[in-house]
Amino acid sequence: MKVSLLNEKILFQKNAVVSDVIGNRKNAWEDYYSCFATIGGESRNEKSEAGQTIDDVGITFTVRYCNQLVDIVSTGFRILFRGEIYNILSVDHMNYKKKSLKFRCEKVRR
Repeated sequence: MKVSLLNEKILFQKNAVVSDVIGNRKNAWEDYYSCFATIGGESRNEKSEAGQTIDDVGITFTVRYCNQLVDIVSTGFRILFRGEIYNILSVDHMNYKKKSLKFRCEKVRR
């Protein structure tokens, strides 16, 4: 993996339960880990739902292997990139060679 290709900074966020002053619990996103990544495979798919055309954006983030990222699963984490939020669809460990990880994501519709 060429280090020069890791030119975009991304932020992983973890879903956590936090409590306020009076003890109410709610879900919140906390910053988990920040690193540089190679961005690739951006694809656009349009589909029609309830009479509206919805644009789904798929993208992949490839990062260097590190111990903090090994435990990331698709259900409790998300990625922030250039002010946009991306849900993680799958994690590819790249043949378990411990060199890189690839995250396949989709853009969150707001």
